[in-house]
Amino acid sequence: MTFYRVAVAALFSAIYTLNASAQDISLTSHDGKVEVVGNLLGFDGEFYRVDTQFGELTVDGSGVTCAGPACPSLTDFVAELRFSGASVMAEKILPELIIGFARQEGLSAAPIRESSGRFYYELKTTDREAPLGRFYFDPGTTARGFSDFIENETDIVMALREITSQEQEAARDAGLGDLQHSRRARVIALDALVPIVASDNPVGQISLGQLVQVLSGQIDNWVALGGPDAPISVHMPEVGSGLTQGVEKQLLQPADVTLADTVIRHKRSTAMARAVAKDPFAIGIASQAEADAARALALAGGCGHPLAATRQSIKTEDYPLTAPMFLYLPNRRLPRIGRQFLAYIQGAEAQDVIRNAGFVDQSPELLPLSAQGDRLANAVASGASEVGLDELQRMVETLRPRSRLSLSFRFEAGSSRPDAQSRSNLLHLAQLLESGKFDGRTLTFVGFSDGDGAATANARIAELRAKTVRNAVLDAVETKIADSVTLEVDGFGEAMPMACDDTEWGRKINRRVEVWVE
Repeated sequence: MTFYRVAVAALFSAIYTLNASAQDISLTSHDGKVEVVGNLLGFDGEFYRVDTQFGELTVDGSGVTCAGPACPSLTDFVAELRFSGASVMAEKILPELIIGFARQEGLSAAPIRESSGRFYYELKTTDREAPLGRFYFDPGTTARGFSDFIENETDIVMALREITSQEQEAARDAGLGDLQHSRRARVIALDALVPIVASDNPVGQISLGQLVQVLSGQIDNWVALGGPDAPISVHMPEVGSGLTQGVEKQLLQPADVTLADTVIRHKRSTAMARAVAKDPFAIGIASQAEADAARALALAGGCGHPLAATRQSIKTEDYPLTAPMFLYLPNRRLPRIGRQFLAYIQGAEAQDVIRNAGFVDQSPELLPLSAQGDRLANAVASGASEVGLDELQRMVETLRPRSRLSLSFRFEAGSSRPDAQSRSNLLHLAQLLESGKFDGRTLTFVGFSDGDGAATANARIAELRAKTVRNAVLDAVETKIADSVTLEVDGFGEAMPMACDDTEWGRKINRRVEVWVE
């Protein structure tokens, strides 16, 4: 192929030229034998996208001459990329990544603010006057980002949650394809939903059941939570924000309740955190990265096992309210500088930038068994009666010489399908295996289950889950991994619970596959 897709050859010949009336571009091969006429949909600096009477065609610019009013400048071409969606991503993490990318590429990156609240970054080099690219940002909500994407008003969605089934259907109807495909939804950083209070609030932890009751208005006084006799003031971000929709999906919908009408809304989650920090009787749900102004409450189940949102618990997905930060991408070629930027944000330097911006990066870490103190205590306290001492000893002896990899795998409720963060982890682990990161080492995929059912049956189910994840990682490998890498599986059922089994979220957090490296 020299300048167009193979299908073009069946549509055009040396003597066939389209009628150019009411069309704004004509692309002619250098030998003059083939001409493509239509309306320009886009140009990425290398390829034209043209709407013709035969449908959309992609044409390699190196093989054609362009004529018509829509022809772009080839000498001063400025690549443009539009982002729309979650304001926290637009304002806190992506600007830092753009600056880091520009520094790596030897470019300057200057932000330019617009009166509408939108802004863009110009990426410039010293050897030409025009910028190489402009990255436009429209900060708002995740829901609006998907709406803009479906209406072709943005190129990339910034999302604090997965796409909904309704949004996915609308995207398909608009010809945008499957946005749930792993190559279309890219996790760039990790965050968590955390309940926050003022620093002088005496309450130290809250169960998810209590949190649901507070959000829905069933608990409206701090006395019910061990606090003072005072009404609870609930604060949340605006309707349609990814954070609010995450709360609805992870907390309210499973309990079949809705947010109370008395909830106080805030346009920005940072403003909400500041308001909660000033009110000793307020509570809110914030991004872990934006909770500094207030104090985060640990989550607790009915049988103990308090879980705080730490870098380690978020990265391993042991904290139950993790919130991956997504970029949803179009099913078409992006400008070269856009592709380079997307490649950069997956690299090691970008992980440092993400961490310095206050978010949790995706760099894999190894956690020795000695760092699993609370989890081993839970195993003895909650798992010993059903599992038996022999199995607990076998688990400890198996894991003692190994370290836990921070990439974990959990599953959607009522499904064997990995959840969003786990699907990203599958690809990440496959890439690490391809890169030689684990050459000469043994990776053991270890399955765990909840406590429903007999312990022996749960152990079999856990091992089956481990095999499924291992096979999915191997399927994601695109090249070849070294023969010196050994991939094993094991299962310990309900032997090391992360949470109580008295709630659905507790059972979900316990059903997992971990990777241990030796």
